[in-house]
Amino acid sequence: MNICVIGPGYVGLVTAACFAEMGNQVICVSRDEEKVKKLGNGIIPIYEPGLETLVEKNLKDGRLQFTTSLEEGVKKSLFVFIAVATPPDEDGSADLAHVLAVAQRIGRCIDDYRVIVNKSTVPVGTAEKVQAAIRSEIDRRGIDVEFDVISNPEFLKEGDAINDFMKPDRIVVGTDNVRTGELIKELYAPFAREREKLIVMDIRSAEMTKYAANAMLATKISFMNEMANICERVGADVTMVRKGIGSDQRIGYHFIYPGVGYGGSCFPKDVKALIATAKEAGYECKIMTTVEEVNAAQKKLLAQKIIDYFQDKDGLKGKTVAVLGLAFKPNTDDMREASSIEIINLLIREGARIQAHDPEALQEAKRIFGNNPNIAYFENHYDALKGADCMALITEWFVYRNPDFERMKQALKNPVIFDGRNQYNPKEMKRMGIEYFGIGRLS
Repeated sequence: MNICVIGPGYVGLVTAACFAEMGNQVICVSRDEEKVKKLGNGIIPIYEPGLETLVEKNLKDGRLQFTTSLEEGVKKSLFVFIAVATPPDEDGSADLAHVLAVAQRIGRCIDDYRVIVNKSTVPVGTAEKVQAAIRSEIDRRGIDVEFDVISNPEFLKEGDAINDFMKPDRIVVGTDNVRTGELIKELYAPFAREREKLIVMDIRSAEMTKYAANAMLATKISFMNEMANICERVGADVTMVRKGIGSDQRIGYHFIYPGVGYGGSCFPKDVKALIATAKEAGYECKIMTTVEEVNAAQKKLLAQKIIDYFQDKDGLKGKTVAVLGLAFKPNTDDMREASSIEIINLLIREGARIQAHDPEALQEAKRIFGNNPNIAYFENHYDALKGADCMALITEWFVYRNPDFERMKQALKNPVIFDGRNQYNPKEMKRMGIEYFGIGRLS
């Protein structure tokens, strides 16, 4: 099938590459000429395991191309995916400016039946706005062209997006047209060979499903962080509590890891957007408001533990903190809303110097923090520890999970670890003479 994907960002690029991998002809559209040129040469602007290889392969095989011409993409394709950014507006609601601008441009060049697919995460009712924007431009041209607008939210995890797209748990489609439902079913058939994965519903329900899914996952994270904070105060170990409740099939083990709060491009933005959507509909979303408040506080927790520890040791001024992990999660270089930003800024405000390491996000960190003289970056995580007064683990990359603790102890000026992801065993740390502080655990 012929597919156009507008917006080669994280979602758009994964969508385009995976559809091409299944034998479709895919045109990916961006207004950014420099970006299009780089993508055409197989140079991708993000780190996502397997994505670069997939893009290069399908470029070479001629199934994937990049262009600045939206008209070319629309005229050559039956399916037109809108995958542009929907950043939060000042009130927390999703900014639809990019989505509606694309819809207008589609309306100016569409000349035959097309299925317009909202892949961007958008508020309930957006499909109607996209349809109206396209129809307005068609009417202005004085022609009559049939088209359908459907919702097809993405459920991709950064760091495992290729696998999520190629082997999805479910494929949610919002449409009121039986014919369109059959077309989209045919498009996704190669991704659902083992069992039926397509869930067809009305458009507004599909739009809501995306927000509800991310809101539930964010809620589980904030809930477990609340439990961790209680455990710490009553002398319980949250890692044991997690095992105790996770074994209940009604709860499960996923997304109940306590830590330094959630970040990234989805959860923070989508929780805010859902709160704004509820408010616009005349409803106060109390649970999600609390989830957001708990998360904001949790991002400061590890920094506060470090500040409190050094308070009796002449404070943090002049001290060096080795920070391991900058990305908001492993297997990505994405630092949007990353807890590391909040933690590092709080430590620097107290006079600390930072020695930072991350397997993939160093360049992004340099862009975010600029030429801050209080931050030094290291390519090797053991080098980042040298001479530091303590270590703070923020992102649970594999490379940090089973390190040489003796080497770490020798590198640190003081053998003190603040474990923001509960990766290490407190008893083992004590045995090795390392002072240890986790999240909701007995030190």
